[in-house]
Amino acid sequence: MKLHWIAWLLLALALPSIASEPRPLSNPAIDMDGYLALASEAAAHRQSRRLDEADFRRMSEAPGTIVLDARSRDKFELLHVDGAINLSFPDITVASLETLLPDKDVRILIYCNNNFSNNEDAFPRKLKTASLNLSTYIALYTYGYRNIYELMPLIDTDETQLTLVSSE
Repeated sequence: MKLHWIAWLLLALALPSIASEPRPLSNPAIDMDGYLALASEAAAHRQSRRLDEADFRRMSEAPGTIVLDARSRDKFELLHVDGAINLSFPDITVASLETLLPDKDVRILIYCNNNFSNNEDAFPRKLKTASLNLSTYIALYTYGYRNIYELMPLIDTDETQLTLVSSE
């Protein structure tokens, strides 16, 4: 019985020190510091690569230019820029980019939900700090693409100069 009480006492004394010691949690497949550094680089790169509607349209019509829509397949099929390809953001991976965009020098134009108003079904509003343009730009930059341009303004879907089409 005395041994039982000694074991409990030792455990009680050891618990606070075990609980207070930080356990290093790591995953070699996740690098927050690297992400933040690349996101900062991408943000600086992005500053001179934001396009008004007319320039976006002009550049989208140039041969060899890819217009990339990273919204979900469902939203893309409801309404998208004519000629755009869909690669949903969660599907941006090493393999999908090697297959779909093997040339890292190709000119890529991106747009997202927060570029269009007046059609919440196809372009549901996101918080401005969670805009898909930001995530997509950073992801493409992280994978080594540097010839990226982004549609800048908020455009009414009923008044846009861009041709919007449905896949349905």
